[in-house]
Amino acid sequence: MNYRRLKDLPEELLPRERLFQYGPEVLSNREVLAIILRTGVKGENVLDFAERLLTETGGLAGLARLTVHELTQHHGMGVAKACELKAALELGRRSVSADPIVRPVINSPQDVAHLVMEEMRYLDREHFRVVCLSTKNHVLGISAISIGSLNSSMVHPRECFKEAIRRNSNAIILLHNHPSGDPTPSREDIEVTRRLAEGGQILGIEVLDHVIIGDNRYISLKERGIL
Repeated sequence: MNYRRLKDLPEELLPRERLFQYGPEVLSNREVLAIILRTGVKGENVLDFAERLLTETGGLAGLARLTVHELTQHHGMGVAKACELKAALELGRRSVSADPIVRPVINSPQDVAHLVMEEMRYLDREHFRVVCLSTKNHVLGISAISIGSLNSSMVHPRECFKEAIRRNSNAIILLHNHPSGDPTPSREDIEVTRRLAEGGQILGIEVLDHVIIGDNRYISLKERGIL
């Protein structure tokens, strides 16, 4: 039976009631998104709205890479809804590195790539970030440093190590993406890496690696013998 209005659904099928009764783990992506969106649009209940949005954007990964402005281009997504959705997605991203219970451990460049690949492979500009690590290589946080073409003027050692010092990090891993999809390091990539590694030696915070993210590919400058 095709229900047009959400209130026509049996209570046991309503997303909020299912979450309350069984917990968030049992909900589909559509149901979780419907709870965040709260209301549908004319002729479309919130579950149908959520399903359409997931289809139009390519699923959760697609939603995550859209800006607030891009979200508002979809029917039914006003500025308020777009901001709330973007905030919810960002909160989920931050929780991965903020919660000590779920902090991942980095033992290889592959671990770094796995941590960020699905988000960073779709970015349309270069994002430079620093992964802060504990003495046991647990991820303490991932700090955004700059957005735009990588060069030494945009990536200053002070900014890169500020968060590492605040978090009392033992080491850091440099991280950025290539929107072209090709992770081959450029001359600037190599120069910035060596400059920051020298800064780390002075501060006593080791730069373990610089991982460049492409489209489902990555390159480790450590493995390449550059660092």
